[in-house]
Parts: sequence; structure tokens; C-alpha cells
Amino acid sequence: MAAFPAPRPVIDDVPDLDGAREILRRTFGHADFRGRQAEVIAEVLAGRSAMAVLPTGGGKSVCYQIPAMMRSGLGLVVSPLIALMTDQVAGLQQSGVAAAKLDSTGEAWERAQTWERIERGELDLLYVSPEGLMQPWMLERLSRTPLALIAIDEAHCVSQWGHDFRPEYRMLGRLADIFPDVPRLAVTATADNRTREDIRAELRLEDSAEFVASFARPELSLSAERKRGPGHKRVLELVAARPDRSGVVYAGSRDGVDRLAEALRAEGVPALAYHAGLDKALRAERLESFLEADAAVMVATIAFGMGVDKPDVRFVIHADPPASIEAYWQEIGRAGRDGEPAEGITLYSAADMAWAYRRLDSRDVDDSVKQVQARKVRQLYAMLDGAACRAAAVRRYFGEEGVGPCGQCDLCLGEVETVDATRAAQMALSAVHRMGGRFGRGRLVDHLLGKTKDPSSFEAGLTTFGIGQELSAVAWRDLIDQLLFDGLLREDPNDGRPLIALGDADGVKAVYRGERQVSVRKAQEPEPRTRARRRSQGAATTVAAHDQPLFDALRAWRRDEAARQHLPPYVIFHDRTLAEIATRKPGGLAALGAISGVGEGKLDRYGEAVLGVLRGMDA
Repeated sequence: MAAFPAPRPVIDDVPDLDGAREILRRTFGHADFRGRQAEVIAEVLAGRSAMAVLPTGGGKSVCYQIPAMMRSGLGLVVSPLIALMTDQVAGLQQSGVAAAKLDSTGEAWERAQTWERIERGELDLLYVSPEGLMQPWMLERLSRTPLALIAIDEAHCVSQWGHDFRPEYRMLGRLADIFPDVPRLAVTATADNRTREDIRAELRLEDSAEFVASFARPELSLSAERKRGPGHKRVLELVAARPDRSGVVYAGSRDGVDRLAEALRAEGVPALAYHAGLDKALRAERLESFLEADAAVMVATIAFGMGVDKPDVRFVIHADPPASIEAYWQEIGRAGRDGEPAEGITLYSAADMAWAYRRLDSRDVDDSVKQVQARKVRQLYAMLDGAACRAAAVRRYFGEEGVGPCGQCDLCLGEVETVDATRAAQMALSAVHRMGGRFGRGRLVDHLLGKTKDPSSFEAGLTTFGIGQELSAVAWRDLIDQLLFDGLLREDPNDGRPLIALGDADGVKAVYRGERQVSVRKAQEPEPRTRARRRSQGAATTVAAHDQPLFDALRAWRRDEAARQHLPPYVIFHDRTLAEIATRKPGGLAALGAISGVGEGKLDRYGEAVLGVLRGMDA
């Protein structure tokens, strides 16, 4: 592609952070920056490129939105999903920010109108997809437009080592040559050290500053448990124990999504199915319904992940485990974006792990990529099936140091008990060795119990035949799962009829010698558990009992206003803002404007209506 002329350089005095804080207060209604936001904003305001890894709910978008409003020119935002762009643009417009998007869903006249606004210098922010941006005609037209900055959102999509890899994102490295004088900011919520290195290399950010915040999400309570069968019954129990809450349930296949959503609806749960096999218009309709509902459950494939900016999701349940810890943290991170307590629950099995390896083996990618992804699979299941704090394990995975236990995951709370199963493990390993790795787990369990139907004289003569009759078939299956998670056994796919064989030779020898202990989990008691009920009852934004009627009235007003504008309610005001209004009961516009989340744009737009709700409750 021919080189385009460079955009007209933008030369400003570097504005100070006091000006940025004033925009934060006036436009978004927040008193000060959080975490590393101020550092990132200062770097971009100075005209320098950077990469920022900030946790979900950590305010990544503010890091490019405010500099785009302060620097001369148009702020260009590269975003992977139309739904995400639509949500962010609607939120900005509600706050009085001049923002728009260019995507395939718009009418020709809408796109023409947006270009007219760009040419007149009326827009602060323009959202585009990577595919749309890298069209030659788009680049040529933008090359004649002064740009304030280029923000690359969900930048982990650049890296083949991360999750949600999008090959189109790799083309974005060319922006360094096409727009050499425009600062570029790559932002993401989930990237380990290797993924960050890949992002920097691909986007030509090697010499740029990197800002990595803590991955702590103290509002999230994590738990994981092994599946019993397909796990769908367990999902129904978990959702039933969390009534009147918004939640997301992830399933690994479209068929699984449809069946789970149907089963939940049969139990009276307002559940919606969402996956790529559905008609595009139907997906959009269901997403809008979920975002606008006060309590609904979306059952979805991982394609739903980045398109969800709903702040009041109270739980995320993985009916099938994700592909990696990055994907886990991204998907679990859909819950609790408003900072209120939320849960992340994952169901998993050794069969899921084996399936992940089979899927990886079938991919047409370099062996080096397969090796890295295989390690990520092992790390995920080590976290899920481990005995140490889950949140701490995730934070260490992302390279965070000095991490202590969270004190609230199922492991920290002692809800997962283990027992020594080393002697039984020796029996199982010995049986696999003697059977030559030629049988599956069902036959192995029958062998240990001495229940093989019509055993050959060879099998019946083995010293391990019937050696394990003191354990049940379920207990043996749990132990075999544990040995697979520990790498002491491995499962050969065998064209869909998996065979069990010995795994790590040194580890197996250590177990035989009694040098390595094998522990298994005690069976978990069924839901509803006391802890689950407690969290379900206390998860939503709470107000004092005497303020509850006013809070409910404010939410009802917001719901009607959102329906009138065809917007998600949280785009108007978050629950936390309404709770503060109900508690403080501002008597005028000035007092209302002092509440967090009420910027000048929303005060002008909704101030009198909100005060009317307050006066109506006093009447």
C-alpha cells in the first residue's frame, strides 16, 4: 500500500492533570482518578505512546477519553465489537461528550453525517473496528484529519499468546508509520508478561511506557468445583440460589447454550441464549434486553465476553471452563463492575481438560504456539483444582508480586477439604501400568473394583484386579481425575474413545516410593449453601431500609427513561449513584451535581426529573 501523507502535527502545551481532573468531575461526575489512571493520562497528554493494563472495572476508557477531549484533534478508538462501541458511545453522549462510531450497521446517511462532523472538527471521539480502520480508503481519509490520539482497546486481541486473538489486530502496527506523530495507547484488562511483550512488539510500542495495575478484584468471590456429569443440573441449582440477580452463564458450545437457556426458562428464570449461530438481529435484540433488565441471565458462548459493559452483573458461572487464565479473568470480570460484591463460579472436569488439549492439537498453528497454549491450559486447571487461594494464583500468574490470600474464595474459607489418597493412587497407577494403557477410565474403575464383565484370564490374574473394593466407583473416578490434573496420568484421545496411560514418569515413581503425597477433595455439599445464600442476599447495591422506597422509585424512573431512549439503564445512572441520591436526598441541582456519577451533562439532562422524583416521595 502506498504511504499516505502524515497528518498535520498537533502542537500543544501539555495540559496538567488538574485540567484532566476538572473534566473528570465536570463530565463524568467523579472527584479524582483511581489506580494508575492519572499516570497513563499524563503520558498521553504529553504526546507519548504507552500501554496500560488495568483490571476490568478499573476505568481504562477514561485513560483515552479525557486526553482525546483535551488534545487538539480527533480521538480515534479501535474497538473489537460493535456492541461494545455502541455502549460506550451511548454512555459518552449521555455525559455530553461528542462521540460517534463508524461500523457496518449504520445507514449511508449516518456515515456521511459522521464524516461531516469529523471534517468540521465537531467530534472528540470516533470508534471504529480494526477491520474498518485498516481499509485503504479509511486510512487515506483519516490521514487528512488531525488526530489527538489513537487508542487500541482490548489490546490482548493482538497477541497469539493471549485469548480472543484477532488476526486483524496485528495490522494495527502499521499505524506507527502512517501516523508517526500521533500518540498511541494500547489498553487491556488481561495480559501476562509474554502477552504484554507480544502486544508491544506488534504495535511498535517497545520504547513506550508500560503501566500495569494490580489485578486484584476484591469485590469478586471466586469458587470452582468439579462437575458431576454434564454439569447442567448444577448450573440450575446455582442460578436458583441467586434469584433476582443479573448473571452470565458461559457454555462451551452453541448447543449447550441453547439447552441451558431452555432449562433455566423452564425453572422460571428469565434466561436468554446468545451465540454466533443466531440471527444477527436476534442477537442484538437479546443483548439489548439483557442490558436493560434489572435481573436477567444471559447464557452465552465466549463471543459474548467483551461486549458486556453491564455494571450490575452479580454472578458469572462457567458451565464449561474457559481456555486460559486470561480468558477466565476476562469473563469472570463481567461481574461486579460497579464495585459491589459479586461471584465467579467455575465448573470443570478432567474431560474438559482433555478436550482442551485435543482442540489445541487439531489447530493449524506452529508448534511453539501449541506449546505455550498447552502450558496455559495446565496453569488454568492447576488454579481450578489447586488448594491455594484462587485470586492470589491469578494475580501471580499475571506477574504480580507480594500477593496474599484474598480471604473470601472457597479455598480461603475452607470450603474445599482434602484427604490423603496416596495409597489408593499407588493402586490406580499400578493398575494402569499393568493394563498397558489400553483401556478407558470406566474399564479401569471396573478393574479396581473387580467388576469387569467377563474379564480375560490375563486381567483376572493381575494383582491389581479387585484391589480397590474399599472405595466406591465415584471415589475412584474422582481420584483418576485428580491424577489427570496432577499429570500423573494422561488421556489418549483415541478417536473419541479416550485411553488412560501413565503420565510424568518421575512423578509416578515418587508416588510409588511414598515421596509424593496425592490428595483428593471431599465431595462438596449441594447448593443452596449458607455462603451462597448470604452473598445472594447481600450482593446488590444496598440502602438503608427507610431509603429503600426512594431508591426503588429512582430505579423505576430510570427504567422508564431508559426504555424511552432505548438505552441500558446504567448508561443514565449506575445503581451506586441512585443509592447515594436516595441516601443524601439532595435538595437542589447544586447538591445533586456533587454526587459521584452526576456530571454536568447528566445534571442538565436529568437533574429536574430526579429532583421531581425526590419531591414526589416527600409529598
